[in-house]
Order: sequence, then C-alpha cells, then structure tokens
Amino acid sequence: MLDRLWHAFPPFDPDALSGSASCALPPRHEAVRTAREFTRNVLTRWGLTGHFDTVALVVSELVTNALRHGLSGAVPGELEPPVRLHLMHWSGRLVCAVRDPGKNAPVAKLPDFTALAVGDGPAEGADVEAVEELLDRAAESGRGLFLVESFSDGWGWQPMGDPLPGKIVWALFRLNPDRGTGVSPV
Repeated sequence: MLDRLWHAFPPFDPDALSGSASCALPPRHEAVRTAREFTRNVLTRWGLTGHFDTVALVVSELVTNALRHGLSGAVPGELEPPVRLHLMHWSGRLVCAVRDPGKNAPVAKLPDFTALAVGDGPAEGADVEAVEELLDRAAESGRGLFLVESFSDGWGWQPMGDPLPGKIVWALFRLNPDRGTGVSPV
C-alpha cells in the first residue's frame, strides 16, 4: 500500500528499513491521543524517545488534519479504518505518514490574524465571540501543516490509487544531530 509513497520521499533505499509500525485510528477526536500513545510506544521500542516531543507534535497535527479534512465526503465502510498512522525508521531517518480517504491536497499557510491587529489588541468594544470565531477559523486554516513544516525536515503528500481512495500525508525527520540535521527541539 505504501509503495506509491516511496516516489515522493527524498531518495533513500526502502529496502534499508530498520523498523515500521502501523496503527488504525477511529474517526473520533480520541484518535489524536491514541496516535500520540502509539508514537511514544514505538519510539521507545526503537530507542528514539529523545525525539518524542517533536515527532508527537507533528503526528498530532497530521492526525488532526486527517480527521478534520480527510473524512469529509468519505463513504462509510468504504475504507476501514478510515485513518491510519504509519511510522517508518531507517538509519538516521524517521517518517510519519497518515492515510485518510480525502482527495483534496493539503495546503500549509500561516493563519491570517490581521483582523485582530488594531493597535495593540482588538478594537475597543470588539465582540469577544467574533474574535473567538476568527481564532477558531485561523486554527482550521492550515496552521497545523505550518507546524508540520516548521518541526520536520520535510513533508509532502501522495494521492492513493485504486483500489484505496484518498491520500497519504507524510513528514520526514533526520535523526543525526552530529551531522547538523537533527530534529528540532520543541
């Protein structure tokens, strides 16, 4: 199933895989916690606990995006489970990949807070509910992928082909800090 994904990764030998693990996630918000726990267990097993905070942040964002954007339009029962987390480890590299049934390309962008920038804060008498709504919309508008981009060494996505609908969104981490390519600390 992940064969199509190899073409989107930076070049390295897929046969040199040190370890891989996969976790089915329910289409509920609890899936983010499940994904973090799974990631902690796998990284511990692989001796990579020092990278957990950064990797878990990225995993959380990828799973949240899959649940928020990737499940819309999914046909119940067409893809069970609808979301799946894959972790793959090579010597010096780690890839987190999340599969979902969505077809739309993910887009990273900075949230637009210009509507809040009036002087040093919201305008006097500003509607608190309107400000909260703006913040909620900003949180749902690509901020997660901006974090993925900021804390990983690269990310991308690959549409799935028949018979599986949807896409895989992945993030790459280089794990060799002695070469100047370490995972950024949180």
